[in-house]
Amino acid sequence: MTAPFSVGQVQGAPRLLLRLEGLALGLLCIWLFHKSGASWWLFGSLILAPDLTMLGYLAGPRFGAVLYNAGHTLLWPVLLAVIGWGVQASLALALALIWAAHITLDRALGYGLKYSSAFNHTHLGTIGQPGKAQ
Repeated sequence: MTAPFSVGQVQGAPRLLLRLEGLALGLLCIWLFHKSGASWWLFGSLILAPDLTMLGYLAGPRFGAVLYNAGHTLLWPVLLAVIGWGVQASLALALALIWAAHITLDRALGYGLKYSSAFNHTHLGTIGQPGKAQ
């Protein structure tokens, strides 16, 4: 039996606070998207698009973690929003809000950034059954 993964995981009250922050930011992104007037069809079509980065795991856990984390960091949607705001591109802002909503709602659900040891090892804890690497 493998010991539960715990190195680098946030636990206890800080973990709860990070998940609540994710929920609050996710709801804010959805509200801002609503206020933007962009199509809800666009939102529904793309809300799960960042999860396509999981396909990187087909090449192994190290590459999978790198690709997943690249698609699940708020740096890119923030950069896209800043550029979209700067050039007044409403589509870029809408895409940034969808992307950020996905990431923050993932955090609210406990899906964190991945470690290369296994898909289920995240900074917010182990996903799934403890002791089972996936």
